[in-house]
Amino acid sequence: MASTPGGTPRTRVHVVSDVHGNARDLARAGEGADALICLGDLVLFLDYADHSRGIFPDLFGEENADRIVEMRTARRFEEAREFQRRLWAGIGADKAAAIEKGVRKQYAELFAAFPTPTYATYGNVDVPRLWPEYAGPGTTVLDGQRVEIGGWTFGFVGGGLRTPMRTPYEIDDEEYAAKIEAVGEVDVLCTHIPPEVPELVYDTVARRFERGSRALLDAIRRTRPRYSLFGHVHQPLVRRMRIGATECVNVGHFASSGRPWRLEW
Repeated sequence: MASTPGGTPRTRVHVVSDVHGNARDLARAGEGADALICLGDLVLFLDYADHSRGIFPDLFGEENADRIVEMRTARRFEEAREFQRRLWAGIGADKAAAIEKGVRKQYAELFAAFPTPTYATYGNVDVPRLWPEYAGPGTTVLDGQRVEIGGWTFGFVGGGLRTPMRTPYEIDDEEYAAKIEAVGEVDVLCTHIPPEVPELVYDTVARRFERGSRALLDAIRRTRPRYSLFGHVHQPLVRRMRIGATECVNVGHFASSGRPWRLEW
């Protein structure tokens, strides 16, 4: 715990999101902090900046990764799914088993990099059922739950909403809203996806609107937390803005920056 010049103890937390396989920087992300918060998306299935990295190119090669990125960027989702079906048929592998093997390899490395204590929730590309196997005693996993850190209450809601991308942990709007409701009034509301505000959900590189949560936006307006922290949108039009009394912050694309966002009080 840090102190002010006058000697008053202060609390500092570091926050990361969209880690996407960056275990090297994750191992240093908690340095100087009383706790690390992770807002999900540990898995790297395909790196849109470097098509040689991730589970997909490990299985099918960089050239096929180039093609799938081109299709998805152009929002040709059905064409992309058909292309992937042909690739899987060509190698004759058990798709679920092959993907899980890649996910497990990444989770083993990433969870080992978490400092103590870490408080984490799921992203939309994560596989929640595997987390209990890798989360050590210093890592607390929360989803629709609260925890106290340094006298402040933090609420956590993981996952994403349904999209044409069909990522592993997408849930219905009603289920997501119920988790937001279960968290209730907190000082800091921690989610993977942002509230549904155009400036916060638009990705300037992918040139599309990602899905944000209307229930999250309503909760921010109603309960007025000090902060709303989130990730998910890698290159947002706006990284932070105020909604009423609440400072809303996209904590950044940790996979590319390697730097946590810092909060101190």
